[in-house]
Amino acid sequence: MEGGGSYHRMPKVRIREMKDDYLKFELRETDASMANALRRVMLAEVPTIAIDLVEIEINSSVLNDEFIAHRLGLIPLVSDRAMEMRFSRDCDACDGDGQCQFCSVEFHLWARCESDQTLDVTSADLKSNDPLVQPVDVARAIDAAAAGGTLSSAVDSSDNRGIIIVKLRRGQELRLRAIARKGIGKDHAKWSPGATVTFMYEPDIHINEEMMESLTLDEKRQWIDSSPTKVFDIDPNTQQVVIVDPEAYTYDEEVIKKAEAMGKSGLVEIYAKEDSFIFTVESTGAVKAYQMLVNAIDVLRQKLDAVRYTEDADFHLLDEHMGGAAL
Repeated sequence: MEGGGSYHRMPKVRIREMKDDYLKFELRETDASMANALRRVMLAEVPTIAIDLVEIEINSSVLNDEFIAHRLGLIPLVSDRAMEMRFSRDCDACDGDGQCQFCSVEFHLWARCESDQTLDVTSADLKSNDPLVQPVDVARAIDAAAAGGTLSSAVDSSDNRGIIIVKLRRGQELRLRAIARKGIGKDHAKWSPGATVTFMYEPDIHINEEMMESLTLDEKRQWIDSSPTKVFDIDPNTQQVVIVDPEAYTYDEEVIKKAEAMGKSGLVEIYAKEDSFIFTVESTGAVKAYQMLVNAIDVLRQKLDAVRYTEDADFHLLDEHMGGAAL
């Protein structure tokens, strides 16, 4: 670049819609490499807490031990404190054993069916030694009880009945101890905080108004109907074709092909804004959707800092080497 200056971009984020388990936002003034890096970090490198070790004392259910251990690992746990926890492999308090208060959370479960009615053993039966780390559905029930009502009624409601682990018949019993640890989705999918994380280029749509005016009302409707999604419509007052939802466009080019078939090439021009992206994030509940974004930015910043530190150290060693060779 001129003058040997560096090119700095300052990405901007604008939140469009935000719920605990859903987030839609715009990422502007950056490129696809940064957008994809952010998406991959959200899915694979934002840490959460999940059950990683199961010690089964009694299991007389129809499911074998490995099956139950696998189901327990996939239960999403509230992971608000995951960022401050240690990875078990790096914990010096327990020498990497992964069973201390700094790197793990302990759960216990004991259930026995004493009646002819089938007993559903659910995530609500897991008892944690840390009140901040609970199964997501149990945490929601606790929040509902705090807002009004009782905990038992909140747990028994259809929305918070818990995730079924196993079903027991009369005389069957399940007793176990489980250790939950910090991890990332890159190691195992059970640690991934995102159900889905997607992004799309923001479309830039331009209609040739003069060419559009040359079409009859029926031809306009045919052209609009060629799009598989509701991107265009006709204004009932002016009979003009208007763009109602540009983001519904899926880059299928059907309206462009229809215009060419009608002999109206250039009727519409659609471009992808290469520096503007629309993200949709759905969380498993382990981490709130907006917190996934914040944590992903923190993780990405740490990775960039590590690269910069490594490069600085390498250049320093190179300078020393070159200086020594010149003497």
